[in-house]
Amino acid sequence: MRHLYVHVPFCRRRCVYCDFSIAVRSPVPSELFVKTVCTERDARAAQEPWESAQLETLYLGGGTPSLLAPRSLALLVERLAPGRGEGAEITLEANPDDVSSESAAAWVAAGVNRVSLGAQSFEPRVLEWMHRTHAADASGRAVEVLRAAGVESVSLDLIFALPEALERDFEAELERALELEPDHLSVYGLTTEPGTAWGRWVAGGSSRPAPDERYAEEFLRTHELLTAAGFDHYEISNYARPGRRSRHNGVYWQGRPYVGLGPSAHSYVAGERSWNVSAWAAYERAVGEVGVALAGSERLSEAQRSLEGLYLGLRTAEGVPAAELDALATRVVEGARGAGWLEVAAGRARLTPPGWLRIDEIVTA
Repeated sequence: MRHLYVHVPFCRRRCVYCDFSIAVRSPVPSELFVKTVCTERDARAAQEPWESAQLETLYLGGGTPSLLAPRSLALLVERLAPGRGEGAEITLEANPDDVSSESAAAWVAAGVNRVSLGAQSFEPRVLEWMHRTHAADASGRAVEVLRAAGVESVSLDLIFALPEALERDFEAELERALELEPDHLSVYGLTTEPGTAWGRWVAGGSSRPAPDERYAEEFLRTHELLTAAGFDHYEISNYARPGRRSRHNGVYWQGRPYVGLGPSAHSYVAGERSWNVSAWAAYERAVGEVGVALAGSERLSEAQRSLEGLYLGLRTAEGVPAAELDALATRVVEGARGAGWLEVAAGRARLTPPGWLRIDEIVTA
């Protein structure tokens, strides 16, 4: 068990674009959550062929993991990562309004050395539209507090390609993010998921997604600005300063084994993918009754693993061995190269930034 993800589902409210497994709770049942997750960990470790090596990465995602009581979060890290190596990466996703001198100090004392801050925007009206709970200036203050507390790596999340009605200046937002001097940036395009408030607005005709042209323009402008500022665009949505890539997320893109705990969490162990029940109440009940909360599993065929590996590899700046392109039709490969979307050199195949915008049509054609 070298790489571990924990899904903490609790939130103050649901954002308009969110289709993750969340549970709006006040107060947050921190102690019960830690007890339940540790029970699941113990039960699964007794059943599955997990490695006994020291943990290399622990990622607390959500939801809003920063809503956990500091004492409970510290206990969770202690229980899940007692044998972690000195260089283990321990990431906590946090909302800006959860960051205080006291909470940041407690997180660092617990072993957290990387914080992914859900800024999303610096514009008050945009944050209000998103149903975010923090003020526009909260992200800047949070970065300062995290630095002062000794967090080694600070990442910011931003969302682009918002509806044109918001008249948002995304380039100005990127410049504001750069002023905060983060170590890492994750920049995601707004997607329309049917179970979200945003998805319902679009389906009902009251809102319209950004046109494809503006989506592409903002994506490519982000690439230009951030790489010019010294960031490595190492995966479609991720940028890092040298040495600050997310090691945990790299595990997914490289197809390496990982274990997921908590509601809706996915695992990939011994060639089998599995996932937990989604709702917090159902998860807590199942673990209490039988120790685990698995909802399903699948073992991919060789062809499926090959195609998935190609897709994940082409999401990254390293690309894939050129020989793996044999899984694609010749016309697709030649068409992508001719359009400037795909480059092959020194035995590696890599998508260009315009090619990243078309990865689905390239790999699934």
